[in-house]
Amino acid sequence: MKPPTSSTAVVTELQALRERIVGVTDSIIATTDGLLVASDTGSADQESLAALCAAGLALGTRTAAHMGLGGLRDSVIRAAGGHVVFAAIGEHALLAVVGDEGLDLATLRRDLPGTVELFGKLLAGDA
Repeated sequence: MKPPTSSTAVVTELQALRERIVGVTDSIIATTDGLLVASDTGSADQESLAALCAAGLALGTRTAAHMGLGGLRDSVIRAAGGHVVFAAIGEHALLAVVGDEGLDLATLRRDLPGTVELFGKLLAGDA
């Protein structure tokens, strides 16, 4: 994966995601090996989130492949205090979105394909 042409553009899009989806509190872009690329979060644990979501993406990808379901699009973790949603951005990156209990999952799931495509272009330097 090439480095983003503008990390400012990536962070701007992460902020836009938070502003347009109710309940989004944090988001990151990471490599599939768990390295943080960009974030819109005040959390001190953004590197840990990157590593954990990369592991989750790998597990989901293997599970989907093992069951013959095709490529993993996204995965949702629903917890007592909120949600974590992560999605593959091509083969080398991922988007992770953290939301509170009020996260509008339906809107996020509708928005996710276009958002993932945009981040793919930004990371490839095509946008």
